[in-house]
Amino acid sequence: MALLEVQDVHSYYGSIHALKGVSISVDQGEIVCLIGGNGAGKTTTLRTISGLISPHVGTIFFEGEDLLAVPAHDLPAKGIAMVPEGRGVFAKLTVEENLEMGAFHRNDKAGILQDIKESYELFPRLGERRKQVAGTLSGGEQQMLAMSRALMSKPRLLLLDEPSMGLAPVLVDLIFDTVQEINRQGTTILLVEQNALMALDIAQRGYVIETGRIVLAGNAQKLKDDPQVKEAYLGG
Repeated sequence: MALLEVQDVHSYYGSIHALKGVSISVDQGEIVCLIGGNGAGKTTTLRTISGLISPHVGTIFFEGEDLLAVPAHDLPAKGIAMVPEGRGVFAKLTVEENLEMGAFHRNDKAGILQDIKESYELFPRLGERRKQVAGTLSGGEQQMLAMSRALMSKPRLLLLDEPSMGLAPVLVDLIFDTVQEINRQGTTILLVEQNALMALDIAQRGYVIETGRIVLAGNAQKLKDDPQVKEAYLGG
């Protein structure tokens, strides 16, 4: 059984048919990427999985449980966390307060303190800025904070939406290295990413979405070598 199973999902924004029968699966321990152009449906897929959009048709199962019956705010306790596009940090709270918010459903105080410490080990820059208000951080630092805040819920599945967007190349490398480290530590990852080459480099499998439909799927290396993918997303 797949950890996450999305079957024939149709989602709408008003009258706009955004997802048209999307089916994807993610197995325990994988990094799976979802690539495609702007407006293809990548973010909508994550928002549907995370309960922010209710699909008109289709099923979504996590560890065999029907997610459509679970309110979005209960998903962290189920083992799913999302790092949204644009980071979504609490701008008026400090770095440390943001991390504490990521553990809102937990009551193990000692464990929370230990996980905050581990966040600072994962991203030492956050430790240096632990008392700094999050809205004053750089874009890269906010991305580090958004990822660390999501990890504070101890997810088994991490949904990452465009983690490299707007970042300098050196920070993009750091973020992707950290995604791999998070995966090595046992967290399964579904990655939506505009940088298709880097996403396919670190993923085991990938899906290509166009106008709300999955048009290609398979081994990440094979997708990198696919002429259609090369032409559309990898610069030929």
